Amino acid sequence: MQNTEPSMDVVESKYRDVTAVSLTSVGIHQFLALVEQSAVKYDPRYVLKVFRELTPVRKELDAGSLIKVVKETFPSSHPHYEYLIQVLSDFEDVEMVEEDVAEAPRPEIDLFIHLLVQIFLHDKQDFNRLELFNEKCIIALASHNERTLDHISAKMWFYIFRSKEVLKDTVSIRPALQSALRTSTLRYDNETRAVTITLLLRSYLLSNDINQAYNLVEKTEFPEDVSNSVVARYYYYLARIQTIQLDYSAAGECAITAIRKCPQTKSALGFLQAATKLNILIQLLTGEIPELSTFRDLSLEKSLIPYLAVTRAVRLGDLNLFSEALSKFGSALKKDDNYNLVLRLRQNVIKTGIRIISLSYKKISLKDICIKLHLDSELSAEYIVAKAIKDGVVDATIDHKDGYMQSNEMLNIYSTKAPQEEFDRRIKFCMSLHNDCVRAMSYPMNTNRSEVKTDVDSKEREQELLQYLQEDDFF
Repeated sequence: MQNTEPSMDVVESKYRDVTAVSLTSVGIHQFLALVEQSAVKYDPRYVLKVFRELTPVRKELDAGSLIKVVKETFPSSHPHYEYLIQVLSDFEDVEMVEEDVAEAPRPEIDLFIHLLVQIFLHDKQDFNRLELFNEKCIIALASHNERTLDHISAKMWFYIFRSKEVLKDTVSIRPALQSALRTSTLRYDNETRAVTITLLLRSYLLSNDINQAYNLVEKTEFPEDVSNSVVARYYYYLARIQTIQLDYSAAGECAITAIRKCPQTKSALGFLQAATKLNILIQLLTGEIPELSTFRDLSLEKSLIPYLAVTRAVRLGDLNLFSEALSKFGSALKKDDNYNLVLRLRQNVIKTGIRIISLSYKKISLKDICIKLHLDSELSAEYIVAKAIKDGVVDATIDHKDGYMQSNEMLNIYSTKAPQEEFDRRIKFCMSLHNDCVRAMSYPMNTNRSEVKTDVDSKEREQELLQYLQEDDFF
């Protein structure tokens, strides 16, 4: 007779699945409790704590635990109940006893569960279903107006844009982002306003609409009192815009700020690499050579190999070495979207070569310059040397009749304004760093409603006492 009872392995696997679902749902309920506590006490630190602890939990998110949480949180008559269950039931059909909830959840709980579903679909890489679900999320976001939702709504807009970016359709989401930016500005929702500005800038940069990105930066004011990750992204995009528009000095400051504001976590390593690569190119475009310690960082060393080759070519002023670096690492530079910026460095390579020659030779013919720099003709060498003299790269004169360049005597740099300008730049950087540290050390505003009410009552009593003293005649 055949044994029809399930084996112990099957029973244990089912038990492990049920246990995993229960443990995950318990973790989600703990997050929901913190979100509710943040809404009751009007303190965003509880929500920020949830976001910090969400990273290890999101790896264990599954449809079963989310369906369990939705059924335990939403009543069946709630307008969001049906489509939340429907989008999750496509992954796993979990049979549970129906226990209808009496009351609808708070708006903070409602949108946080929407955010968890977004994260689950994103991690499953089901971006088509995520895009359809995001349409429901936009409607849900428009139906609430509480300041305790600021951080949650900002996260939701990030995943709304993320699905569009993966599907390569970032243009269609711009009207919704612009509407969210207007709404958040009117409501003084700084977190959502900062996120929508960065997402719009990313959308414009992905489609190479640099003028629109610049107009957005000029016509909007970015709030500084937001999370460091959003500030870092904003300054990185701003640095790219200014680099493309040839404003290298301002771009360098923004790139350094982006690196300094970048979170020191493994998940932010990709952003740190991108910001460091851009900062290296900005330094090279301004005529500076990055420090060697930048390329020796263990977390950045492998990704910066192409930029080390380009830096070596610029430092030596060797066009052949520069061409070899472009041919060898061109695909990697194009992948980083920095290839066009590297092409601008060709003139810097030539200028560096001319500067090295001017320091080595007091007098040298244009023919020898053409041979050393691997230029096409003496005429092009004459034009390039004249341009370098006009830009102040070298201090020399050209004898057009005899065809040679003669370097002038070196002046003492301390008799010029260069040390003063460098000292002023360093002072401004230190003062900016000091101001940022002071702002970061400030305590969060106490917005407990009970204490606010007590303060209002005390102020009213004080006003009544002053009015009584003014009306009474003491003389």
